[in-house]
Amino acid sequence: MDFYKELEQILELKTPKEKLKQFRTFYKKFQKEEIDFVSQEKAKLFSEPAYEGFCQVVAPQKVPKRSNLTTKEGQINLLHAVTHIEYSAIDLALDAAYRFRGLPRKFYEDWLEVADDEVRHFEMLEELLNKLGSAYGKIEVHNSLFEASYKTQTLIERMAVVPRYLEANGLDATPMILEKLKNYPKNDMLEKIKSALTIILQEEIDHVKKGDVWFSYACDLEKKDTSIFFDIIQKYYPRSFLRPDDLNIEARKEAGFSCNELKRMANKEVC
Repeated sequence: MDFYKELEQILELKTPKEKLKQFRTFYKKFQKEEIDFVSQEKAKLFSEPAYEGFCQVVAPQKVPKRSNLTTKEGQINLLHAVTHIEYSAIDLALDAAYRFRGLPRKFYEDWLEVADDEVRHFEMLEELLNKLGSAYGKIEVHNSLFEASYKTQTLIERMAVVPRYLEANGLDATPMILEKLKNYPKNDMLEKIKSALTIILQEEIDHVKKGDVWFSYACDLEKKDTSIFFDIIQKYYPRSFLRPDDLNIEARKEAGFSCNELKRMANKEVC
């Protein structure tokens, strides 16, 4: 198996059905260690996401709002937004394994394991969309997560931005959605949504933790202090950490953030 060539082909597939099927075949081969990590070709820089054409891409502010979650429309909008995050996360994990070469095998094991989790999350959410009479690709999406991968072409920046910033933000946002859902009258679909989001929240902690491990590894390679994290995030997201009261301190600690980092984010002692 030509590891990088097969990953490249999976990343370029246009539809979820094709991508998920080929990833599963590839992942089984990887787990059996039928792999050739030798490649003479440089990694491609993908200038647009493979889902363009399958999904209608718009500016973030034009994506339908997920307002009243007691309505079918509100539930569909919420589920579609999270489903798109999980689908984008599949490509983010695969791109990390494809782009960064010559690293320990554990690096590739970690990010393919993350991709496998994201595939399962995507399917779980799309099943709920289907039950509501919708499907992934029927609502407009934005490219923010893809743009993050496009802009971060070094290991240290990718690990800082994707798992330790963007995915870690999900550790903060998901509990707020779950809390909001508690305030609505119980119904079967809302309970299923809460269950799915709870599973995703717990498993995303491990994804951020993997990012933390490889961010530290990249810092060691470049002889940089891990405090460079804040410089990297300031470079790409200059208005970060403006809502310190929303930080999920316990989840972030479990995912590898130090008390010093959390103090700097929260602007106060938190642990």
